[in-house]
Amino acid sequence: MLNIVLVEPEIPNNTGNIGRLCVGTESRLHLIHPFGFVINDKNLKRSGLDYWVHLDVTEYQNVAEWMTQIPDKSRVFLMSSHATKSIYENQFQDGDWLVFGKESVGLSQEVLALFDNHLTIPMSKLIRSFNIANSVAFVVGEAKRQIAISKK
Repeated sequence: MLNIVLVEPEIPNNTGNIGRLCVGTESRLHLIHPFGFVINDKNLKRSGLDYWVHLDVTEYQNVAEWMTQIPDKSRVFLMSSHATKSIYENQFQDGDWLVFGKESVGLSQEVLALFDNHLTIPMSKLIRSFNIANSVAFVVGEAKRQIAISKK
């Protein structure tokens, strides 16, 4: 099972869509406060539809609290448009932690400094970044593909 981590998510629709993706891919969702919305926001529920009740989700008050749950920090992968290593050059494993920053600015330098593994999604130079829900879908899809191949 993959662990999807959203650090300080700001937009309820994105978090709802990511929650729905997690249910569909049997991934765990980890949400780190502060949020730009309240967890019972109608937009969050609309985006997650009726799947939210099936979601394996944990909330943390801050990054430090979340970090106490990580058994192996070498399996934590932070997504950044500034990273030089592509998600396609990485070898994902079951149980990995895939970390995404807030929609407006991504992950802070402080969070990036806590872990060595930084990855990027290759993209055209015409855009700064992908929407976070799309980014999570890209990375989860690639990780699940790799994990399925490794089990054959």
